[in-house]
Amino acid sequence: MAVPDALATGGPEPRAGLEAEWQSPLYLDACEQLERAADLLTLDDEARIRLREPRRSLIVNFPVRMDDGSVEGFAGYRVQHTLTMGPTKGGIRYAPHVSLGECAALAMWMTWKCALLGLPYGGAKGGVRCDPRTLSATEIERVTRRYATEILPVLGPDRDIPAPDMGTGEREMAWLYDTYSQSVGHSVQQIVTGKPASLGGTAARRSSTGLGVVSALEGTLKRLGQTLANRTVVVQGFGNVGSVVCARLHKLGARVIGVSDVSGGVVNLGGIDVPSLIAWHAENEGVRGYPGADTTGAEEVLELPCEILVPAALERQIHAKNADRIRCRLVVEAANGPTTPAAEDILLDRGVLVVPDILANAGGVTVSYYEWVQGQQRHAWDAADIERRLDLQMQTAVERVAETAARLRVDWRSAALSVAIARVTEAGAMRGIYP
Repeated sequence: MAVPDALATGGPEPRAGLEAEWQSPLYLDACEQLERAADLLTLDDEARIRLREPRRSLIVNFPVRMDDGSVEGFAGYRVQHTLTMGPTKGGIRYAPHVSLGECAALAMWMTWKCALLGLPYGGAKGGVRCDPRTLSATEIERVTRRYATEILPVLGPDRDIPAPDMGTGEREMAWLYDTYSQSVGHSVQQIVTGKPASLGGTAARRSSTGLGVVSALEGTLKRLGQTLANRTVVVQGFGNVGSVVCARLHKLGARVIGVSDVSGGVVNLGGIDVPSLIAWHAENEGVRGYPGADTTGAEEVLELPCEILVPAALERQIHAKNADRIRCRLVVEAANGPTTPAAEDILLDRGVLVVPDILANAGGVTVSYYEWVQGQQRHAWDAADIERRLDLQMQTAVERVAETAARLRVDWRSAALSVAIARVTEAGAMRGIYP
């Protein structure tokens, strides 16, 4: 598929059919970021074409028998951005807004993450358009197994390795692992990462993205000659990533003053007692009403005065309409695509440093790589060893991006994309075009 003509930097017009699926705002953001970095690297048209469009995009539509006996239809996707670097790797999400364009954008960003961290993967992403909150456990299992069956032709431990994402977790990965293994007649641990430990998963995987975010933040502050001690932090999102970020920051001496999730936001300028907030969240299924802080709106949390802002929720949360009200010195993108290109321009003009998602939240895919290697080797590493490896790999990536930004005199996203895109471009040029 071609890049939509709505892309500000130009490109060919979209081909007929599926335009509504393809022309998602998130995909336009990803393409605009690519074009900016490609201009910086002075890439030729051939390289841009090979990087801009996913190599494979699979759309599946399938029926599922519901608990009441009725049948509902679901749409699912699996997008593989590049096949140059090795097997593809990326999560599977269940959400009402899942689309081809969203998966294409996330697959592209996953390619850049893997290249930046030195992982032997191309990027992929998939999902099912549904609201898992309205489905029973048995219905989610049937959706998962049927979706897995539909995308089996493109999966494989050396072809495409899924992982959890929004709306999915260890449970869904166990079902996918079992479905694939049943289809080939034997257990294949390395077909999926983010599995339960009893099925070959790693205990560190669940917290890996959040731990990686904190490692990236520590590395960034080190470059700035600062530490985490007493820094004021606001975190948007309190799920698997945001809650881990808050807990680790609290332990390291930072002062978390604002937190939000889908239920709302809470603020305490003196510092939130994160362990008690985690307990409240578990019992009440949300942060709203937490007695140790004042209540505020979920979006208003983004605009709290602080030193460090960590968007760890959905994409496109910082945009042109609210960027001038963001009052922080440093944005660390724990979510995928939380800042639009237009918003980032505003932040950069105001002197705000943005640590991009392809660096900050790469901890998840890095530990997924460790899990995949363990499955290939039939050898387990302990959680402490994995956390040490992750911290070293994240700190090394931060240094690489910071040095590139200084050398090229560009922002950190441009630097990170330049490192990643240059690696993928070189690999593609070396492999050539066959036939």
